[in-house]
Amino acid sequence: MATPIVRRSSNQSSLSKTSETANAQPLITRRFAAWTAEITLVIVSGLIPLGIGAYINSRSDVNRVPLNPLLVVTERAIARPLALPVSYGIRNVASPTNYLWTIALLAPLTLSCWQLYLLAKTGSTIPKRRFGVRIVNEQGTAPGLAAVVVREGIGRWTVPVSVAYILWRYSFAFPNLGLFTFLAVLMVLGEGMALPSRQGRRALHDWLAGTYAIDSTRPLPTSPATSKEQALPMGTSELERQEEENEQVASPVMVMATEAPSLRTLWRRMRQNPSLTLFGVALVSMTAVLATLITTQVYIQTQQTQRETKQINSQKFLALVKQLSPNSGATTEERQSVILAMGGLNDPQSIQFLTDLLVNETNPVLVDTIQQALTSIGTKAIPELKNKNQFLAGELAAISNNPQEKELRQKRLQVNQQTINKILTVYSGKTENIDLSRSQLSQSGTPGSSFFNLVLENVDLSGVKFKSAKLNQASFKGSRFRGVGEDGRLDTYDDAIADLSQAQMKQVNFTDANLSRVVMTGSDLSRATLNRANLSNARLVGANLSSTQLVSADLHHAVLENASLTGADLGDAKLNEANLYGARLGRVIAIGTQLSSANLTKTDWQGSDLSGADLERANLSNANLSATRLTGATLRSAQMENANLRNADLSLVDLRGANVAGADFQDTILTPNKQDPADQFVQTPDLGSVSAVVKGVDFSQAKNLDAKQLAYICTQGGIHPRCP
Repeated sequence: MATPIVRRSSNQSSLSKTSETANAQPLITRRFAAWTAEITLVIVSGLIPLGIGAYINSRSDVNRVPLNPLLVVTERAIARPLALPVSYGIRNVASPTNYLWTIALLAPLTLSCWQLYLLAKTGSTIPKRRFGVRIVNEQGTAPGLAAVVVREGIGRWTVPVSVAYILWRYSFAFPNLGLFTFLAVLMVLGEGMALPSRQGRRALHDWLAGTYAIDSTRPLPTSPATSKEQALPMGTSELERQEEENEQVASPVMVMATEAPSLRTLWRRMRQNPSLTLFGVALVSMTAVLATLITTQVYIQTQQTQRETKQINSQKFLALVKQLSPNSGATTEERQSVILAMGGLNDPQSIQFLTDLLVNETNPVLVDTIQQALTSIGTKAIPELKNKNQFLAGELAAISNNPQEKELRQKRLQVNQQTINKILTVYSGKTENIDLSRSQLSQSGTPGSSFFNLVLENVDLSGVKFKSAKLNQASFKGSRFRGVGEDGRLDTYDDAIADLSQAQMKQVNFTDANLSRVVMTGSDLSRATLNRANLSNARLVGANLSSTQLVSADLHHAVLENASLTGADLGDAKLNEANLYGARLGRVIAIGTQLSSANLTKTDWQGSDLSGADLERANLSNANLSATRLTGATLRSAQMENANLRNADLSLVDLRGANVAGADFQDTILTPNKQDPADQFVQTPDLGSVSAVVKGVDFSQAKNLDAKQLAYICTQGGIHPRCP
């Protein structure tokens, strides 16, 4: 009899090949490969729009808009647990970047939800299906949404990442983010590696969710007998039969009976032992009631103590007020004692009384005593002093025709300002969250008894809010406006950072001050002195720094978008990787200034002196450098597309690798002139020979090159279509 020939369809053939490929690797390998593919898809979906958005943000031909509030909230929510430093000022980005970064945030979330949905409904994501892996529950069906959330959200990520976070947060390595990432990856991989190797063993996430990872290319056995009959063909040897039985016993679906008791089993045991259940419920209830009673009693006692203390202080306050009345007949010494005693009460009503008394008292001895009492109270007196300061400043501004009345209000305001000055000096380093916004602390009066000048030199003012305050002509030499928070480390989320945004700080002296990461958005710092100040990562968006002294100041990574630095002195300042997008820098002195990798897009440098400046890899796209002196500057690999270089002096400039497409070279000096002996302080780059200045630079798309410039470019190794 002839043997029948069975023909397979193309679909069956391809399915068979897929199964064979899946079976070629162990289940543990395929599970890991599928999980890696899922994570990679999620990460790539966010990295691609994030990278494109960052690239567009670095371009010069895109309008700038404030960062999306959703991104700001997300950034701060992530930064707090990871102890990342975050500026509280909202930065500006390119308009397409806002959309792309929003997509970078939402795309991974959307893709993750889609994968969880597929896993809940079908038991497989696309990568799992490709690798022949399926997730089932104890009934052998798709696990469902609740089980998937427990499996992936709690077991797979929350538990291992939380363990890694605790180890990192309370270790010597905090706040090293790289180590936390390593620990998190290690914990996630360690949790997932507890794969079934023998009967009853599963990964933590499968154990929590009551799920099993099985080979989807093999049929699920329903019972041991049925599995044997269906899986073993005729003529199988006894050894092969025994091996097949062992494999079936190891199957996760066959060991469900050996797993931990389910909720149904627990409920059955509770019904079988009602007395034990009742005892447990009674014990928990009694504990809860006892804890509630104790907590309530402690709260009542605390409130009663506070009321009694407040009542006693009120009685003392009234008695002291009577002794300070004009009709009391008390001597100056007695009044001094009463004032100091009132300061010792440290009570809100005594603070308000002393603040009012301070500006109404005419006896200089008693004024000093009141200031001493308020200083002993400390920073708690600042809110009342601030309110009185704003009231007096408003009164002073309203008086215009009465010189005597104006002088009286001026003296009262100065006494208030002096008290604030003393408290900030005495309580240096304890100023976090002090709010002096919109306070009038500017220099006033004439030198003498009625003269006031805010002097807070070498003082720790970390965390003080000077927003919109008037601080003109104040002296902050060597003071610190940024300090460590509760964790005792800098560059973390809880850093105490002062807020000087919108403040008036004309002619302020910030020499050697630490203003790192301080927010000064929109502040007026015209003619201020910031020599050797630390302004790294500071936010000076839209600030006025005209005629400011910034010699040797550290401004690396600072944000000065649309700031005005007209006439400023930036000699030897460090502006590496700073963002000066759209800044106005006309007539600036920037001799030897470090501007490598800085964003100088659309900046205006007209008439400035950049001799010997380091502009390597700087972005000068669409910048105005007309009539600018760049003698001896380094412009290697700089982006100079569409830059205006008319009448600029580029003698001895190193342009190797620079992009000068669209740059305007009308009347630009390229040929190095003989160096003036008076300019010996300008260090020219060591190029070996002048011919290396433009060697290899492509001038094909440069504008307005004259015959002399072309001759120099061609003879010195530059590239241009008209070169022979």
